[in-house]
Amino acid sequence: MRRGGQDIELPIGQVRVGDVVVIRPGERVPVDGQVIEGASQVDQSLITGESLPVPRHEGDKVTGGSINAEGLLVVKTTAVGAESTLARIVRLVESAQARKAPIQRLVDRVSEVFVPIVIAIAFATLLGWGLFTGNWEAAILNAVAVLVIACPCALGLATPTAIMAGSGVAARHGILIKDAEALEVAHHVKVVAFDKTGTLTQGKPLLVAAEAARGNRASLLGAAASIQAGSEHPLARAVVDAAASEGLHLEAASKVRAIPGRGMAAAVGGRDLRLGSSRLMNELNVQLGALALRADALQAQGHTVSWVADVSGSPELLGLLAFGDTVKPGASSAIARLREQGVRSVLLTGDNRGSAAAVAAQVGIDDVRAEVLPQDKARIVAQLKDGGVVVAMVGDGINDAPALAAADVGIAMSTGTEVAMHAAGVTLMRGDPMLVADAIDISRRTYAKIRQNLFWAFVYNAVGVPLAAFGLLSPVIAGAAMALSSVSVVTNALMLRHWKAGAQ
Repeated sequence: MRRGGQDIELPIGQVRVGDVVVIRPGERVPVDGQVIEGASQVDQSLITGESLPVPRHEGDKVTGGSINAEGLLVVKTTAVGAESTLARIVRLVESAQARKAPIQRLVDRVSEVFVPIVIAIAFATLLGWGLFTGNWEAAILNAVAVLVIACPCALGLATPTAIMAGSGVAARHGILIKDAEALEVAHHVKVVAFDKTGTLTQGKPLLVAAEAARGNRASLLGAAASIQAGSEHPLARAVVDAAASEGLHLEAASKVRAIPGRGMAAAVGGRDLRLGSSRLMNELNVQLGALALRADALQAQGHTVSWVADVSGSPELLGLLAFGDTVKPGASSAIARLREQGVRSVLLTGDNRGSAAAVAAQVGIDDVRAEVLPQDKARIVAQLKDGGVVVAMVGDGINDAPALAAADVGIAMSTGTEVAMHAAGVTLMRGDPMLVADAIDISRRTYAKIRQNLFWAFVYNAVGVPLAAFGLLSPVIAGAAMALSSVSVVTNALMLRHWKAGAQ
């Protein structure tokens, strides 16, 4: 913190609104605030889900929990503690969870009526046989037979055995169901809202294009990797990894320095090189030439573009680099399978519109909601639920937590944050979007087993109770029939163990 012109360290609890906080490169931003000095790149993926760091200059806002990448920032505090963005997200999660009412089990509602009716039938059987035949021994046996045959073991086992079998087989296939409510509700899902970064995409930037203005691509990529070999910036790591995968030899770079908010400078192989944004190229009077149109096309696809230039003499453009977050291999197949199940998919992301539209086109999603803040995600999920539509939300970050809690079924990727998994009723143990369709499928099959079990339990009682009341079943046979009904219900539920992922 900066007080009286001096920088001092204080516990976060002592920071107040209006205080000036100094954030060094690599540090986590401790408060919500506004930049009053300095420039840097800030990783806001914790809050917005946006995979690439964003530039921050004087006058821009920063959010507590994000990470300062490369430059020194001086920030005036605008919110701390309970008023910070992260704290508001936590409150949204808690309030959304509090509004969710537990599902009322069908069997519980039926039992409230069934049990008194059976007792009444047994009592009527006792009085009827006793008064009209005078054989109270037979009356007692027939009344006991009614109670035995109607003992609701099959009714009581119908739901829990199916849920146990369904959740067990789901867990073996990487779908962890936190509670039975999520398993029961998921079969009604008609809309699935997907987060983009880390859910449908890999969640880290990759080099998708390297195009030289003159010369060859390998020379451009080698020069760019040499400049960034010592950097931990996500884009720098993408360049270095691409160069390593192609077996390129990197020259030693000297005079390496960061240009805050713009890029990097270094001397490589006797050349004075610059790598950075279009703003940096304009400041250096570097002519982009024909590659400017190519850059526009790449940016329209949602890619981030950087430039490499040689400024040893007259500024000369060497080429461009384009970065993007690649779609997961099974994402398009997962969306297609959901469509076959009659489920509509929506892309709900904090990322920019170009990137969101590009990913949506690749995976086959028509409904795209981009540049959405965490609290807006929860609001959009609530809108999707209008008219009684059952909505599932799939995400992996803190920014997805309010929407996960607001949805009828929250589905979190285990590759994401603990907050997301806490807010969700279902956790996918692998970052595979296909598991979303599998989760809905196993829910539908489980619910089908519950209905089958309840149907046969009702049929069994509808047939058995009258037979026992008319003296056609002894208590011994009634007991055997009751046991057989329980075994049949359990056996039917255990058939779920043969479920296979990807089955239609």
